Amino acid sequence: MNASEFRRRGKEMVDYMANYMEGIEGRQVYPDVEPGYLRPLIPAAAPQEPDTFEDIINDVEKIIMPGAASPACTELETVMMDWLGKMLELPKAFLNEKAGEGGGVIQGSASEATLVALLAARTKVIHRLQAASPELTQAAIMEKLVAYSSDQAHSSVERAGLIGGVKLKAIPSDGNFAMRASALQEALERDKAAGLIPFFAIQMVATLGTTTCCSFDNLLEVGPICNKEDIWLHVDAAYAGSAFICPEFRHLLNGVEFADSFNFNPHKWLLVNFDCSAMWVKKRTDLTGAFRLDPTYLKHSHQDSGLITDYRHWQIPLGRRFRSLKMWFVFRMYGVKGLQAYIRKGSNKVNEALLQRINSAKKIHLVPCHLRDKFVLRFAICSRTVESAHVQRAWEHIKELAADVLRAERE
Repeated sequence: MNASEFRRRGKEMVDYMANYMEGIEGRQVYPDVEPGYLRPLIPAAAPQEPDTFEDIINDVEKIIMPGAASPACTELETVMMDWLGKMLELPKAFLNEKAGEGGGVIQGSASEATLVALLAARTKVIHRLQAASPELTQAAIMEKLVAYSSDQAHSSVERAGLIGGVKLKAIPSDGNFAMRASALQEALERDKAAGLIPFFAIQMVATLGTTTCCSFDNLLEVGPICNKEDIWLHVDAAYAGSAFICPEFRHLLNGVEFADSFNFNPHKWLLVNFDCSAMWVKKRTDLTGAFRLDPTYLKHSHQDSGLITDYRHWQIPLGRRFRSLKMWFVFRMYGVKGLQAYIRKGSNKVNEALLQRINSAKKIHLVPCHLRDKFVLRFAICSRTVESAHVQRAWEHIKELAADVLRAERE
């Protein structure tokens, strides 16, 4: 959507909202639809090709508004998380469809997802230990709990440990800045011998795409250890996770089947505006068991029917916004193929156009090559008099021309 179309569509949306406000007295206060109404009305998976804006807006009135704001808000989120999970080829255990035990929820940020996972893991291990030894107090257990993360993990992991009131230990990463099984196993054995209770790696945070250098922890090594030791494995792929919708990058997610929870941020690299952090769990009862509270003023007629997902039990705040609506728009406006193209960015055609602009400008000169089927631009420094300032100037020049090429491509 270019600037001109954005301006036109924006005006249309203002008219839509104004018309809604003018006619609000003619709308029902409470919807007629029953729980589960929405899923049969939309496809089971995201479209491969883009839909038109007109079709999406028509569906808002036909599909969303009859259930606004509930149950449409809840049910669209459930379906969108299944759409996105299928785009990532997540194991079916993480999906909500067909009445599975897992499911997805949109958190505000990856930091929230990490904290929610840690608190759920903490509650789960406390319940398990108290069931085996009723004399144990929560305080006695809490002082022995220890969580683990790579020394490359985001600072939000440390913050989750502080808020959760548990010890957090950093596992030294290897030469590629990845957490490996041997280092984790060594820490587990040492801490168990000291009487501590490993519970979360963060009862483990494994990181796919660290903030500092985009390193990847080895899930295929770490995962089996966590499963064997009954440690909750939370996989954080905050900004790199969007790439996994491309088949050529999906192998980087191998081992996620060992995880108890997985999270990444569509608001970082998948064209969805902040805030929108996608989190999946294998067992949703692990979350609801930690956060469920039912005061009278929040009870409803479908409370114990099993027909609905009550997301207030999946997160820290009670209130929530209709975040899944923007996911629905983006997935349909671009289609899976359009989103994959955005992740891949450059094509041979675009790179060839960039090379032509660079060499035509005559400020620097690049020579290309082919790596299998990829047209690659080579930046080779050949003069002994080149200094750092020259390289920086060349890079700024390349970025400026690349922005021009991409802008022309979009228009």
